[in-house]
Amino acid sequence: MSAFFAEQSLGYPILSILIFLPIAGALVSLFLQGDKVLKSWAFAVMVAEALVSIPLFNNFDPSTVKFQFTELTPWVQTFHMNYALGVDGISILLVMLTTFVMPLCILCSWKYIEKRVKEFVFALFILEAAMIGVFCALDLVLFYVFWEAMLIPMYLLIAIWGGDNKAYASLKFFLYTLAGSVLLLVAIIALYLKAGTFFIPEMMGRGYPFAFQFWVFLAFALAFAIKVPMFPFHTWLPAAHVEAPTAGSVILAAVLLKMGTYGFLRFCLPITPSAALYLAPVFLWGSIASILYGGFIALGQKDIKKLIAYSSVGHMGFVTLGIFLMNVEGIEGALLQMINHGITTGALFICIGIIYERSHSRQIKDNSAIGSFMPVYVAFLGLFSLSSLGFPGTNSFVGELLVLIGAFKQNKLVASFAIPGALLAATYMLRLLQKIIWDKDDGHGHHDHGEGGHAHHFFDVNLREFATLTFLAFFVVLIGLAPKPFISKIEKSVANLVNQTHADIASGSLPEPGWNGFKAGMGFGGGHGAAPSHGGEPVHGEEAKTGEHSTETVNENAHGEAPAHGGEPAPQESAPSAGGH
Repeated sequence: MSAFFAEQSLGYPILSILIFLPIAGALVSLFLQGDKVLKSWAFAVMVAEALVSIPLFNNFDPSTVKFQFTELTPWVQTFHMNYALGVDGISILLVMLTTFVMPLCILCSWKYIEKRVKEFVFALFILEAAMIGVFCALDLVLFYVFWEAMLIPMYLLIAIWGGDNKAYASLKFFLYTLAGSVLLLVAIIALYLKAGTFFIPEMMGRGYPFAFQFWVFLAFALAFAIKVPMFPFHTWLPAAHVEAPTAGSVILAAVLLKMGTYGFLRFCLPITPSAALYLAPVFLWGSIASILYGGFIALGQKDIKKLIAYSSVGHMGFVTLGIFLMNVEGIEGALLQMINHGITTGALFICIGIIYERSHSRQIKDNSAIGSFMPVYVAFLGLFSLSSLGFPGTNSFVGELLVLIGAFKQNKLVASFAIPGALLAATYMLRLLQKIIWDKDDGHGHHDHGEGGHAHHFFDVNLREFATLTFLAFFVVLIGLAPKPFISKIEKSVANLVNQTHADIASGSLPEPGWNGFKAGMGFGGGHGAAPSHGGEPVHGEEAKTGEHSTETVNENAHGEAPAHGGEPAPQESAPSAGGH
């Protein structure tokens, strides 16, 4: 196992501290009294958590593709389970996003959450521990434990502190997520029976038979597509966003949706690369459907929160598009866009929460023409809206640009369908800005009471709100103008992932295009393109050697760039023609 670990360490178990500090905070909160005391305690612990994570980022070595800050303790040895933690370029930024977003969830709930505050902060603590655990787990059972641990606190956030339809929204969220969890468990058990281990790095690069990869990939991919969510599995998201309290919406948008795309990168591509490459056209066009559907539906929304929820479907479509392009530019853009979407959409939901506390309405018509009453607020809203539509100089521009570059390099037809999605984002976000800042909607809500009443209800941001929005605005501008420090953390790991994924092309394990090739690859007999004759489970020593070699493939590549197909046969020759992948 040490072959997968870098020597990078801080001398103390920083990942375990990041996981167990919120749990300790949750236990202490059970003995505290008073709403203000509970919120202050939660904020202090979560700020401490963010500060603890800074050395993780500063000491992360981007020159290696191995896992860093690793911890390995035997857990259930009979079934080869381990308490195994580590981060690489795929997960480091997501851990940082989680630790920095959570304190903001306390700040944006300071006035809004007034009932059952102890249970509220307890749920947030457990949720933070579980989310960090998901991004750090290197054992599949441990990953699944953390994955499931997220479900109950998020369900409670919606069911207890949600809006009028909270029962429907929370139940829908629970059922969709539970369905995905069942599929995830099936894939985990199948992999264990085949590989004889739950240790994730040892499962990579083993050259499993195509038929096995196909079914495991489907189980993984459906579970993660529900979490993203991709069209047509998205219907739980608008309801959950609309009914959730502001903190719940921020966590959903900033972190929980990223669990699905992280799963694609951690499991689907490196463990089942042949199936991922074979089915990539399906997911490319599914991503295009998400981008266009989310954009068109957002155009027709009158509820601000629902508009941003549908925009998330479109933005996450860009992320999955980048992942299934399976080239360096696409995956780098997808990873960066995961972070950018978390910052920008989280900020937009906080903006919606601020205005809801004043008007008690999320309808655009009830919150129009507030530019003269809330100039600081609309300045922040304008910046985050420009970021959401991918305006140059903001963080989202960098991620979307990399994804589009990868799309044009890989498949110009797919790229041509993705561009209208960016135009749709500009349309619905600029329309929202126009109505909220300038357009008056006389005869509705507060406008009936004259300008004095309007000004009385719509006072500008206070110090707490200003600090929250300023913090997020800083990263919007920083990543937009200077993305290199963030991209440099992921380059090597992304290049290695691309090499791992395309290694199966050279081995000839992909079926030939067409139905006959697929039947042969699945072992249904006849024709060419069946899984290779060595498609049985390789000797364990050979598997470990293959996996170890794959982790070193880009060590000599200073820039971390792998060719889009590593010099292997063109994808049109190796995969079905659907989508031209």
